[in-house]
Amino acid sequence: MKLGFKFYFVILFLCGGALAQNAPPPAVTFPVSLTNVGRAAGINFTTVYGDEKKNRYLLETTGTGVAFIDFDNDGFEDIFFVNGTRLDPLPKDVAPPTNRLFRNKGDGTFEDVTVKAGLVRTNWGQAAVVGDYDNDGFDDIFVSCFGKNALYHNNGNGTFSDVAEKAGVADNKSKWGSGSAFLDYDRDGLLDLFVGSYIDLDLKTAPLPETGPCLYKGLTVACGPPGLVGGVNMLFRNNGNGTFTDVSEKSGMRKTDGTYALGATVADFDNDGWPDIYVANDSAPATLYHNNKNGTFTDIALEAGCAYSIDGKPQAGMGVSAGDYDRDGWFDIIKTNFAGDTSTLYHNVGKAVFDDVTFPAGLGLNTRWLGWGTGFADFDNDGWVDIFQINGHVYPEVEKLTTEAGYAQRKVLYKNLKNGKFADVSALVGGAVMENTPGRGAAFGDYDNDGDTDVVINVVNAVPELLRNDSKSGNNWLKIRLVGTKSNRDGIGARVRLTTDDGAQADEVRSSNSYYSSNDQRLNFGLGAAKSVKTIEIQWPSGQLDKLTEVAANQFVTVKEGAGIQPKK
Repeated sequence: MKLGFKFYFVILFLCGGALAQNAPPPAVTFPVSLTNVGRAAGINFTTVYGDEKKNRYLLETTGTGVAFIDFDNDGFEDIFFVNGTRLDPLPKDVAPPTNRLFRNKGDGTFEDVTVKAGLVRTNWGQAAVVGDYDNDGFDDIFVSCFGKNALYHNNGNGTFSDVAEKAGVADNKSKWGSGSAFLDYDRDGLLDLFVGSYIDLDLKTAPLPETGPCLYKGLTVACGPPGLVGGVNMLFRNNGNGTFTDVSEKSGMRKTDGTYALGATVADFDNDGWPDIYVANDSAPATLYHNNKNGTFTDIALEAGCAYSIDGKPQAGMGVSAGDYDRDGWFDIIKTNFAGDTSTLYHNVGKAVFDDVTFPAGLGLNTRWLGWGTGFADFDNDGWVDIFQINGHVYPEVEKLTTEAGYAQRKVLYKNLKNGKFADVSALVGGAVMENTPGRGAAFGDYDNDGDTDVVINVVNAVPELLRNDSKSGNNWLKIRLVGTKSNRDGIGARVRLTTDDGAQADEVRSSNSYYSSNDQRLNFGLGAAKSVKTIEIQWPSGQLDKLTEVAANQFVTVKEGAGIQPKK
């Protein structure tokens, strides 16, 4: 039995590169068009991250994230881009790269308000996570960095102030902050902060490619992560007065030191009402921090079945997202990995026990791509979440190899076939998906408020992409924004379950998804042909359970904890 399985696995793996190029089966249709409207919408700057032709250190390879955020509370999602820099000085006539904030004007275009908002900063930015950590009604932004982290407090007047030092979250124990997340791990109504860490990197002592055996298929490339000291993940508890306390040691986070953390997401994987943390690690087993409900966490990834690939190997994890793709009420995991490997789909069979279903689900054919941002999103609003993946190699030097997919790579969109399987429909949704770009972070949301899901993508040394979804499915939808009262104001960690004649589906509000990115926190539910929702149940972090009935489709609703649907402004 085992021999037969291994033979099946090897055949699929060896054939994957060729099969991945095939068009989807003739029976599969997908009435969705994704068009890159970034430049036309006013997003026309270049994200800078390391040298374009050759990287000396791994620092130049990871790229940055992006976040949807309605910073001015006007009902339209704005976009915050994390930017990086370069090791060598820029020419004097070139402005230093900086983070960018684009305000949504509500007409499909954006204006750059970075300077006005006080967000100009040049550094090695990494992840962006959004949350209202002080419950003042305005979303704030945390940016992990190589170097000092930033916590941008939203002043409520269109400006931000970096309060990271004052708040106690500026320093990384190992210099390189990575995937991060706001979460209320102790359910006290205040958002706490998880900060992953990739490598304890010192550029003064780190090996250069030419000084060590740092090779990729015969090419001399940046060294690591194996051979370098792994980072220290951190957890900060919100004190409720604008400051945080480092509880990394006390909470058990330090027991996983050195795991090369990259992407991170938060979900209640065992449905016990407490948020857990899943971390994609590079060249190491993944980590699943189970919330013990007493302020501590235990890494259960190994026994839960989501630490390794199906053949028992650690993978080079990059991005990660959680969602219920089979609508069984348990949140599953999609994790992107390095080139020559597959992305991994972990099916939650219940109570945080996972099966690797990558191959049975149809995701095992694409092995050429190196994945980064990823997410579960219902692009055609049929009620079943699809999977989107952003790709791009880490080494610019691979352009010299004919065996690789290249440095810039196309994206992959998998349609959910509603039977536990997916079909690659990338070729059906427009040239923007098939175009090769050096992608990294990606955030999912509805920037034009037309009821579907769009995607914003950050890239390396190129102009970011904004993929507008023009769905012709005719399916109905409902978008839900939560406002906590006893719970944190954003409702982060709240679980929403709704039912229609077609069954039930569920999702949670999260601050961290994909790779280094933060989604539109308004939950999108595709309803298919249903014109109304029978029931909506909201389990808030405070323990409050709200129930709504007979809610009409095709609208945005705001639900306040304990007070129901709020009147439209």
